[in-house]
Formats: sequence, structure tokens, C-alpha cells
Amino acid sequence: MKAIILAAGYATRLYPLTINTPKMLLKIAGKTMMDYIMDDISNIDEIDEIFIITNHRFYDTFIDWAGNREFTKLVKILDDNTTSDRDKLGAIGDINFVIENEKIDDDLMVLAGDNFYTFTLRDFYEFYKKVDKDCVCVKQLDNPETLKRMAIAILDEKGKVLDMEEKPQKPKSNNAVFAFYIYRRDTVPLFKKYIKEGNNPDAPGHFPSWLYKFKDVYAFKFEGECYDIGTPEAFHEVNEKFSSKANV
Repeated sequence: MKAIILAAGYATRLYPLTINTPKMLLKIAGKTMMDYIMDDISNIDEIDEIFIITNHRFYDTFIDWAGNREFTKLVKILDDNTTSDRDKLGAIGDINFVIENEKIDDDLMVLAGDNFYTFTLRDFYEFYKKVDKDCVCVKQLDNPETLKRMAIAILDEKGKVLDMEEKPQKPKSNNAVFAFYIYRRDTVPLFKKYIKEGNNPDAPGHFPSWLYKFKDVYAFKFEGECYDIGTPEAFHEVNEKFSSKANV
């Protein structure tokens, strides 16, 4: 299995924190979000290559971050050659960029590098192996405004996706889909088809919202928390919460 970590965003809503530092390398409780992810991925021995896709502006920053760490031999940092929000490829565009450039022909885990979470990717992987279908991560949320900013899924009793929509104005359920995905090897070439058809290349939830209509997609209902930190206030709130836990 390969893994793609999406790290090409500019996080302009987090300015001034992210003017010179990518959101993924901001520290929570003294450790970058990307370091938490790398520690978690290390528990999945089946992942033998990790591709971190970033933009031209922050490419050197990620190279410096990776340095000579223990996991560096598994990691390849890629530059999508964009320099601002105006010319960005979008999350799905970046996934396709990595697949095409690295000629990926394997099962594929895709995750956003800017989410801070408390569940384990190993549990997600074990669920994927059990169902042997393309998978998304889901948690039930109650805030209607939050639901409008996410992909929303309707599921059957076994967790199969019956309907999915990215950022709906009228959410049909409270099953929020977070940016963690596992795709089967035979699904990976469909990213190219998705892009060629002119579909929305931006938010990663658009792809499974298209995919479920002709391939089975299942939802892993995770236990724990996941934060998409979008503002300086939210960043400081989460940092304070988890820094205090770390000091207990």
C-alpha cells in the first residue's frame, strides 16, 4: 500500500500563522501535525511508500522538516509547482498528480495533512481489509453549520454509502466524512478519468461522492476526535486543550 498526504494548501484563513509556515507544520502540544501523522502511519507496516504533496512555496520547508528522521527513507516530498491559491491544483488534482508522476499501481491511503485527530489509522486500515472495498472515514456530528462545510453520507446498516455529497446546503444526514480515504488498486486509475471528465478537482470528498455511484464505498465510523483547524482562534483553542492534557 502507498500513502499520499495532502499538504499543498496555503491556509490563508490561518494568517498570520501560515504566511511562512505550512499549516501541517504548526505545532500542537509541542509537536507538528505532520509528525503525529507520521507516527501513526508507522503502525501500518503494509505502507511501504509515503508521498507528501506540497506546493512550490513550501517545498523546501518540508524537505528541511523531513531531514534525517527515521521515517525519511519511506517518504518522498513532491512539489506540485503551484505558488498560490490562484493556481492550485486542488486536492483531487494533487492526488492525480502524484499517481501520474509516481506511476502508483497499488492500494492507496489518502489523508489531509492538516487534520489533528485522536483515532488510529491502523483501525481504519483493518476495517478496509475486512470489507475489501473503497473506504471513507465518518463521524456523526450535530452542528448543522459544520455539516454544511463537509461531505455528508447516507449509509445502510452495514456502512455502505448510499448517497454522498460534498458541502451540501441541506445536509441529508449527520454522517460527516473526514479527509481520510483508502482506495483499492483498481480504483486508483479512476482519478485520471475523474479529472478528464472535468469534475471538481478541489475538495477531496468530491471524488468518493462521484465514485459511490458505480463502485461500492464503505464508511469506517471512527471513535475519537478530529479537528480541521481553520482559524488562529481554533488553532490556539486546540493547542491549549491538548497541551494541558499532555501536562497532566
